[in-house]
Amino acid sequence: MTNEIRNGDQSEAVAAIGAIELPTQTADLLAEPIAAAVPLSLRPTPRRVLVTGATRGIGAAIAQSLAAAGWHVTLAGRTRAALEEVLVTLPITEGLTHDWVELDVADAASVSRAFAQVHAKGGALQALVNNAGAVETSPLVRLRQDSWDRMLAVNLTGVFLCTQAALPPMIAARAGRIVNVASTAGQKGYAYCTAYAAAKHGVLGLTRSLALEVAAHGIAVNAVCPGYTDTAIVRDGVARIVAATGRAEADALATFSKASPLQRLVEPDEVAAAVRWLCADAPLAYTGQAMSVSGGEVTN
Repeated sequence: MTNEIRNGDQSEAVAAIGAIELPTQTADLLAEPIAAAVPLSLRPTPRRVLVTGATRGIGAAIAQSLAAAGWHVTLAGRTRAALEEVLVTLPITEGLTHDWVELDVADAASVSRAFAQVHAKGGALQALVNNAGAVETSPLVRLRQDSWDRMLAVNLTGVFLCTQAALPPMIAARAGRIVNVASTAGQKGYAYCTAYAAAKHGVLGLTRSLALEVAAHGIAVNAVCPGYTDTAIVRDGVARIVAATGRAEADALATFSKASPLQRLVEPDEVAAAVRWLCADAPLAYTGQAMSVSGGEVTN
């Protein structure tokens, strides 16, 4: 985690939140009418969503799914070329167009700039999908602190920064959906990825606590917890096993796929379907939940 994130000047997002008089007591929250539990799919269009980590894997699948459902999608990621490559593949319905914004979720200044641009274009987002993430593996006894800091910065602090930046206009609109892509590592833990698992456990804590804060403002906050998914991250893991052990690729892949009762990897489209439901059709009463998309590896 960088010094800028820990000790930097107050971001525009923090300043915006400070300008809103948020109630601090339960009685204050309930003094206003509770927002109607109307799914966003029934609210007026266009609906706008920002997806972080949208240039590959689960993030790209989520962007495709929501675009196909008629959402205006803003792709967010660190690399312009990759963002433009995904942008041209998104389906366009009802004359909607999509766009992208450069964003490093672990950099507070980058997050502040990106969300200022997004809000200036169209006001409040109807949904935010915090998908950006990274994995580094190591036995804890050899885990370097800089690796620990990166895992928390990207996987947990990034969720905090983006959510904090998206919230004020959602609160003002009294409607919104926030979906955090966590992991089964946040539900059960895995050996050799302690920092990643700790960060994903933190994402679930953030999800549950924030859901309590903003329910009365018409905002639902949930997490999706994929199991091992057929993405570049898992394929890179397979390649490392093959290189280190000389095992056959199919045998190395079984190390991951056998974790699921389905005996296969989760497909990115399966995760995207869960996210799409949470963004569009889930009622407001469904909030503060961790939905496992793992073929039964984890059951709630």
